[in-house]
Amino acid sequence: MGRLRERIDDRLGDPIWWNDVLHLAKTVLAAVTAWVIAASVLDLPQPFLAPWAALLVVHATVYRTFSKGFQQVAATVVAVLLATAVGETLGLSTAAVALLLVLALLVGAVPWLGAEATTIATTGLVVLTTGFESDVLLISRLLDTAIGVAVGLLVNVVVWPPLGRRTAAEAMDRIDDEIGELLVDIAGGLGDGCQEEDVTGWIDRTRDLDGDLEHAWALVRQAQESARMNPRRPAREMKNPEQWHELLRRMEQAVAETRSLARTLGGQQAHRETWGEAFADPWISMLGDAGRAAGGADPAALTEVRHRLEAFTEELRATERSAEWPIYGALIINLRNIVDAMGKVAEAHPIRGNRLPLQVPQIRGDAPAG
Repeated sequence: MGRLRERIDDRLGDPIWWNDVLHLAKTVLAAVTAWVIAASVLDLPQPFLAPWAALLVVHATVYRTFSKGFQQVAATVVAVLLATAVGETLGLSTAAVALLLVLALLVGAVPWLGAEATTIATTGLVVLTTGFESDVLLISRLLDTAIGVAVGLLVNVVVWPPLGRRTAAEAMDRIDDEIGELLVDIAGGLGDGCQEEDVTGWIDRTRDLDGDLEHAWALVRQAQESARMNPRRPAREMKNPEQWHELLRRMEQAVAETRSLARTLGGQQAHRETWGEAFADPWISMLGDAGRAAGGADPAALTEVRHRLEAFTEELRATERSAEWPIYGALIINLRNIVDAMGKVAEAHPIRGNRLPLQVPQIRGDAPAG
C-alpha cells in the first residue's frame, strides 16, 4: 500500500500528467457543450457534427487551435458539401461511396488544407450514409459545424488556456536527474569492477537519454507555440525561450560526453589494474560526486568537483609518467566537459517546474512504515 500511495502521489504531482488530463477534460467539455447546444437548445435534426467539429479544433495550444483548427473546419465543410453533391447525383450506392472517397483524398491533398484527406473522407462518409436529401439538412449540418468550431475555440481560449512551460520544465528536470544517476552508476560500476555488458548498458542508456532530449525539445517548442495568442501573463517568458534552448544543448553535450566516456571505458579490459590506484580512486570519486551534484542540481558541488579535477590534472602532470596518459587525458576531458555543461544546467534550477502539492489524503491510523 505504501508503494501504491507513493506512485499515486508521484502521478498527482506530475505536471506532464496533469497537462494531458486538462487537455482531455477540455476536449470532452467542448464536445459535450457543442452537442447540448445543437441537440437541446437549437434542436437541430442531426447534431452529430457539432461535437465532431469541437473535437477537431481543441488542440494542445491556443495558436494551433486557430491555425490547425481552421484547416480542419474547412475540411469538414468541404466534406459536407462534397458528400451532398455526390449523394444527390448518385444516391447512396457503392459507386457513390467510391467516388466520394476518391474525390475526398484528392481534395485533401491540397496543401492549404494541411493534409486533411482523412478528415474529409471520414466526415464525407458519415454525411453520405446518414442522409443528404434536403437543403434544410445541408444548412443544419453546416450550422452544426459552426457551433462545434465556436465552442471548441471558446473553451480552449477561456478555460485555462494551455501553457506548456511547466510540462517542458519537468521533462528537462527528469533528464538532468537521469544524467546524474547514470554517472553515479558508472562510478559505482567501475569501483566494483565493471564487465563489458555494463559498458554496453551505459551506452544504451545514453541512447535512451537522446530520445528523452528529443521529446524535451518537442515540449519546449510546444511551450513556445503555446505562448502565442495566449492571454496568460506567464506566456511572455516562453515567446523566446533561448535560455531553455541553451540548457537543452548543454544536456545534449553532457550525454554525448558520457557516451564517449563509456566507449573509452569499453576499450579498457582491467580499469583499476591498468590505470593504477593513483588515477583510478580520485577520478572515480569525482565522477560519482559529479553525478550526485548533477542529479541534485547543486552548482556549488559541481564547481567544487571542477576545482578538484583541475588540481588532480596538475598533480598528474607533475608526477605521472604512465603509458596510460592518453586514457587519463580522454577521461579527464570527458568529465570536465560534463561538469561544465551540467554546472550551467544546475545554475538554472529556478527554471524548473515545481511539483504540484497534491497527494493522497493520509487516512487516520495509516501510519507510514518506519
